[in-house]
Formats: sequence, structure tokens, C-alpha cells
Amino acid sequence: MERKWWKESVVYQIYPRSFKDSNGDGIGDIKGITQKLAHLQDLGIDVIWLSPVYKSPNDDNGYDINDYRDIMDEFGTMSDFDEMLEEAHKHNIKIMLDLVVNHTSDEHDWFFESRSAKDSPYRDYYIWRPGKEGKPPTNWGAAFGGSTWEYDPSTDEYYLHLFSKKQPDLNWENPDLRKEVYDMMVYWLDKGVDGFRMDVVNFISKDQRFLDGTMNGTPYGNGGPYYMNGPRIHEFMQEMNREVLSKYDTITVGEMPGVSSEEAKLYTGSARNELDMVFHFEHVDIGNGRFGKWTPGPWKLTDLKTIFSRWQVGLEEDGWNSLYWSNHDQPRAISRFGNDCEEYRVISGKMLATCLHMLKGTPYIYQGEEIGMTNVTFESIDEYRDIESLNVYRDYTESKHLTSQEIMHAIHERGRDNARTPVQWSKESNAGFTTGQPWIAVNPNYKVINADAAVEDKDSIYHYYKKLIKLRKENLNIVYGKYELLLADNEQIYAFTRSLNDEKLLIICNFSEEQALFKLPNDIKFSDKELLIANYEVNPDEEIAAFSLKPYEARVYQLQ
Repeated sequence: MERKWWKESVVYQIYPRSFKDSNGDGIGDIKGITQKLAHLQDLGIDVIWLSPVYKSPNDDNGYDINDYRDIMDEFGTMSDFDEMLEEAHKHNIKIMLDLVVNHTSDEHDWFFESRSAKDSPYRDYYIWRPGKEGKPPTNWGAAFGGSTWEYDPSTDEYYLHLFSKKQPDLNWENPDLRKEVYDMMVYWLDKGVDGFRMDVVNFISKDQRFLDGTMNGTPYGNGGPYYMNGPRIHEFMQEMNREVLSKYDTITVGEMPGVSSEEAKLYTGSARNELDMVFHFEHVDIGNGRFGKWTPGPWKLTDLKTIFSRWQVGLEEDGWNSLYWSNHDQPRAISRFGNDCEEYRVISGKMLATCLHMLKGTPYIYQGEEIGMTNVTFESIDEYRDIESLNVYRDYTESKHLTSQEIMHAIHERGRDNARTPVQWSKESNAGFTTGQPWIAVNPNYKVINADAAVEDKDSIYHYYKKLIKLRKENLNIVYGKYELLLADNEQIYAFTRSLNDEKLLIICNFSEEQALFKLPNDIKFSDKELLIANYEVNPDEEIAAFSLKPYEARVYQLQ
């Protein structure tokens, strides 16, 4: 058991645009974050992961950067950032920045120079290719719709953009480009930031053959096999570690669509000198249909247990898990995996928190999760702001692959703006987020679901999260204990144990709105038990060999 501070931490993600507006312009900002540090310290979190605050034209809400060493005007100034960083450290909270280096904005100086001429010294900072018989170099489809290639008439070549056409991909084959990135990382670490969450970092190494992808009844080919976990990815990650990360005491997590638990060992193994942990997407993809999340369907608890267990067991001896239900790209946890109806919202939210925080790994809380925020159902596509949802609505309705009703249903269930409606601080106008007009509408349920109400109610999700976080800090078994799945085939109950030395924890979670009969496997022996946390009133002396769980009930026992 190698103890590390980042293994024992709880991370809280802030999406600044939607967190807290300090100046009434309707957009969350850095001063707003500083104002709420006491709230986060009270919750008990250790690290803030800050979604991008760099200078950006905002085609993709800050994930299109045109200056890595300056702050977005809407968010404030560098002095605001420095003050926030200093205040966070005073509150014993570390800051992890979002590192977006698969691509930049097309308004970055590098790209202006790169597209100016084929012989520009910056040409190879990006990926340029000639067309094929008047068509793009490959048939790959971009994440936000359309082709991954954009034609540039001034030099008669195409540039690659895996996301928006305003997000050209950087060419990591170029050592000069890599040095620019490492120098920028050093700039922020020397400023005092504590680490990086790395955006789609397993996309940075492209297969240089640039082959067409297979077509799956969609308008474009799947290029994923040619840029996910590419040929030089581990070389690049180890170089980054050697040149930058190894010289600082950091926390690092790589966002990695399409990564497997076996590949994660290579990225996070203690002797690999790459990253601390990765974000995988397997569990948030369950229930995907023919067109992925845009044709959502039902999912089975056994599928979720299989995925979590594969990652828990796969990284048991080496590597480390990151644990999350939601983030700025995912729907709200309670709506996605629990039950957001009035009767079960709080109880299922507590159950989900119990399940996640009792797994082995570093837990991530997304802003608003701790007060039980839910998905939003805007009636018109015009109320949405997310480039992905807007493009998908256009593409699927124009191609007639889906009706407008079908795609709106999918956006309601799985769209990214579910996570991006403003944090609901109070029952006041605009949920206390802003005194102005919010950049995206507030979820209408803010008068019931808000931080003020949650802090005041001692039985709220907020206070339950505080208790979970406190338990984790007091019990090394929750952090480092061995995971073992129980009742693998049960479609209602997710039960598992955590074991460290002579200590054993028993975690039981009912994922259904029906009662569920729990039977303790015969091979689990104990002479005494202590109930550590539960989301219903429970008689601590109740026998646990067999008992009935209420809807969405969760219990954690310490067995001796």
C-alpha cells in the first residue's frame, strides 16, 4: 500500500461559466469561485478541478484556447486567478487546471501562422493534408458533427479537427510543439497550481497513415482506431512526465475516451511514469443505442457492476481509479443512474454517493451533485447552448436519421447542458447564481433544490456527502482496501466488500425503486458489526444475514 495524497483526496469539479457570477453579467467567473471557497471547505473536498479558464473565443465553452497564458475576459483577470489560487490554498484546497492540448482555437497565434503558408515555421504545429480526388483526406466524422477535416483554400490543404472546425488538432509529432506545451505547463506549476486534468489526452498521437474508418450506418467513418491510444501515446506521456510532472508534486488525470482497464495500467502503473489516473467512459456509455447516446435505451445494473468490477480488479495491484458519476459533459447523476422524481431524488442521490465513494479510487464530485441537482427539460432547441447538442439536432433532423422529437428526447436525457445549467445557490431570482440574465436558463426546480436549503436541512444530500467524505478521511480501508463483488447476478442490488488487513467493510446499495431482498453470502463471517452510514433510519442491531432493502436504500457496515 503506497500512500499518496491524491489517492486520499476528494476532487470537486467546477465548470466556471455555471458556478457563480460575481459581477452580474450572467456568466460565472473566478471571483465567484473565490466567494464560494468556504462552502467547498465546509463540504470537505481537497482539490478543485477547474474546467478551462484560459483566453478563448468560446466556440466550445473554453475548450478552444487561443492563449494558454491568459484568462478569459468573461471570467476575470490573471490577478483574479492568483487571488483565487492563494485563497484556495488558505482553505486547504488544491487547484487542478484543465490542460487542453489535443487542439487549440483556430484563433490561436500558432494557427494564424500555420495557415498563412506551407513554409511557415508553425505549419507543422497542426495537422495538414492534401485532399483525395476533391474530398477530405479521410472519411472520419467529428465529435460535434460533420467531417474532421476543414478545407483551407489559401494553401489548398485540409486541417484536422476531431471536434469543432474552430478546434484544429495540434501535431504532437513535432518536438517544437511539444516543448511549447511543456513550457506552458511549467508556467502554471510555477504559479502554484497543483496538477492537471488532461482533456482527451489519449487522442494526441495519431496513426500517421490516416486511413479511412469503418461506416456504421452513419454519415461518416469511425476514425477512433486511428487516433485513440495511438502509436506514440506512451512515449509522449512519459516525455511529459520526465520533462515536467516528475519535477513537481502533482495530481494528474487523463480524460481517455475508448480506454480499457488493461490500457489504463500502462497509463497509471507506478513504474510507468505517466499519469496518476484516467477517466474512462464505459459506465457512462451504458444504455447507448444505434447512434450512441442520441438513441438512449434502458440499462442493466449487472452491466454497471461488470464495468466497475473490471476496473476495480484490473487496477487492484497497480494503477489507480478515478470515480465519477457526472461531469460537465454528462447528464446529472441522479437523473441518469438514480431517480429524480420528488419521492426518490434525495434518497437515490445518497445511494449513488454511497456506492461511488465506497469504491477504490479517487472520487470526483461535479458541482451541484452535492445538493442533488437534476437534468433540465427545455422545450425548445433554441434554449440550449451546447455546440454538440445544437449540431447533432441539425445533423440528425436534416439527414432524417431521427425526428426532432426523438433527438429532443435524447438531449433531455443525455445532453451536456444538463450539467451546465447554473448552480442553484438559493431560492432567490436565478437561483442566486447571478443578478443579471444567466447565459443559460436556470433549472426551474431551483426553489426546492438549492444550496441554502440543503445546508439548512441536516438530512439533506449535502450533509450526507459531508459524512461520506469525513468517513473516507478517517478510514484507510475506504481508500486502499481490496474490492470484492457480491451477488454479481442481482439486477437490483450492488453489494461489495472492501478489505484491508483485518478490517472489512460491507457496502449494500439498492439501485431500484422496488424493495430488494439482500442475503449475505455464507462465506462472509463476522462476530460484530457497526453501521457506519445509511440513507434510511436503520436499527443498528438488525440482523443482516437476510433483510429487505427499501427503494434506493444504501448501508455501509464495518464487520469484525
